[in-house]
Parts: sequence; structure tokens; C-alpha cells
Amino acid sequence: MVETPRAALRADDLAIHADFFSFGTNDLTQMVFGLSRDDAERDLMGKYRERGVLDANPFEHLDEGAVAPLVAAAIRAGRETRPGLEVGVCGEHGGDPRSIHLLVEAGVDYVSCSPFRVPVARLAVAQALIAQGA
Repeated sequence: MVETPRAALRADDLAIHADFFSFGTNDLTQMVFGLSRDDAERDLMGKYRERGVLDANPFEHLDEGAVAPLVAAAIRAGRETRPGLEVGVCGEHGGDPRSIHLLVEAGVDYVSCSPFRVPVARLAVAQALIAQGA
């Protein structure tokens, strides 16, 4: 599991020893923001959104300013070391259409999500692939 910024930043080294990467984007988001999800959602996210600090709750939609680029860079680095490295994402972002589009653009091979989100996730993946011309 790639769940910490350090793991993502060392993806090239991790790929030497890994057959696949699975990004835990919920934990990675917590670590990048330095906030616990529960505390952030209870106290901060509403205020941050009201004041324009964030456009969306990064625990609902993958953060485009730091987390998504970090995932994309880790995928590139991992595949430079191990071409064909299989990459997946698990967590709530794997069921969010907006996040799925970012993840497919980054090169993710599969997403995992809560069962009730599977139909939406499948549609979002298909739409993202069509948009890429795949």
C-alpha cells in the first residue's frame, strides 16, 4: 500500500520490490494535509470551503493540488523502474467520478470502492477511458 507521502516519493525504489502498487488515497490525503479525516470533516472542511481555501472536500474528491500530482508522479516513477507495474486505488476516491477521471489520467489500472459505488465507478472509468481515446 502506498499510503504515505514518503512511500509515494520513493516509488522508484519500492517498485524494485513490488509486483503492484495499491494507493490508499484516504490515508495518503490525511498524511499530505496533516489532518485526521474525522477532525477535518468535523471542524475544518466547511470553513476551508467557505473561505475558498479548498474547492472541494479532499476526502470526497481527490485533491488536485497535491495528492493527485503525487499519485501521478509515483505511478510514473514506479513504472520507470518496473514497466508494466499494475497500479490500483482503494478507498472512497475509487468510487468518485471526478477522482476516477484524475486517476485514469494518472495511469491507474483499477479502482476499488464500496459496493454501492461500483456502478458509478464502472461508468466513470468507461467515460474516462473514452475521453482518453483508449
